[in-house]
Amino acid sequence: MDQSKTGKFIAQARRAQNLTQRQLADQLAISDKTVSKWECGKGLPEVSLMLPLCEILQITVNDLLSGEKVAEGEYQKKAEENMMDLIRENAENKERMTLSIICGVITVIAVCALVMLASYLELPVAVRILLLVCAVLTAIAGIGAAARLEVKAGHYECPHCGALFVPTMMDYVKGYHTLTRRRLTCPTCGKTSMCRHRITR
Repeated sequence: MDQSKTGKFIAQARRAQNLTQRQLADQLAISDKTVSKWECGKGLPEVSLMLPLCEILQITVNDLLSGEKVAEGEYQKKAEENMMDLIRENAENKERMTLSIICGVITVIAVCALVMLASYLELPVAVRILLLVCAVLTAIAGIGAAARLEVKAGHYECPHCGALFVPTMMDYVKGYHTLTRRRLTCPTCGKTSMCRHRITR
């Protein structure tokens, strides 16, 4: 799905209904910043908001996902394209998550190997220090790469409003986490909580 195209279409449909961003946001019980993000192409409406949004804007979900009014003759074709886009997006998210896990495992193995070499082999002090520095740099690079892959793999779900969102890298890094949840602030309702990581929509 083309977020930029969908965002422009939402803005166009909103203006056609003579609504401001604030009025649309109030009807959906979200912030006007969220509507602004959609219209700027920086995110898509959560699944739970798509039907109410379409009702207010007097468009179909197919129109929304396509980023344009779909002619009746094209409706079936566009629906199939949108479904394939969703399947492709879910497959890409699973692939990113798998790569993130592989990257994390390789990083742990590499760092442990470097630390063990520095600890147990008879080496000059300078070489030991170099190995430890390499271990630290490997850990930083590996964890950074794994985090970048994971943050783009799917969405986080707010337990309060059910919104799906992708956090910024800074919010992702700052939020403490368990294996499946991370403490984040929802951009829709503004509440901070342990949000569940979801790979598929």
